[in-house]
Amino acid sequence: MKQAALGFRAHSGWTALVAVSLDGGSPAVLLRQRPHLVNTFTYEFRQPYHTAEKRSLAEARPFISQVQAEATSLACQSISSAQVDLKKQGYELKHCGLLLASGRPLPELEQILASHALIHTADGELFREALRQASEHCGCAMFSIRENELLEAAAQVLEQQPDELTRRLTDLGRPLGPPWSQDEKFAALVAWLSLTTK
Repeated sequence: MKQAALGFRAHSGWTALVAVSLDGGSPAVLLRQRPHLVNTFTYEFRQPYHTAEKRSLAEARPFISQVQAEATSLACQSISSAQVDLKKQGYELKHCGLLLASGRPLPELEQILASHALIHTADGELFREALRQASEHCGCAMFSIRENELLEAAAQVLEQQPDELTRRLTDLGRPLGPPWSQDEKFAALVAWLSLTTK
């Protein structure tokens, strides 16, 4: 069975998801979605650490845990659904690619909630971690790379100039129509990379 990979570029409460396969070394998009990672798509849940900041530590901990569990469950559903869709097309999904932020590891919750900058970082990290856990749960190997390193690393691995790579990514989405923003392009590229760095 032919191989496919999912790429993710996560946001607060949702992610860009693109499935890619390689045909003779050239990528093809098999699937494109923007699944939600929260059941209730409101600021309260999409920005969980911002919400937790306004609560006591005793209330904040279970709230963050609830959002994390919900996000992981929804991410699992999205990946499982993609596996089924891709299998119908004749592809096996065993690889995922995830874009990371450039931030350093987070401290304990009390320290996070005391720093507005860390709160922003933690909100993003919660949804990326949900995608990591869900990929593992669904039996997919996870390739991850910092977003600010993506184009340079991809240009080296794929032996292409960055501007040529950018043009190919734009062309890749042309037959699909919108949305094909930087979210989808980068998700496609990290999926492409995950298939070449097994």
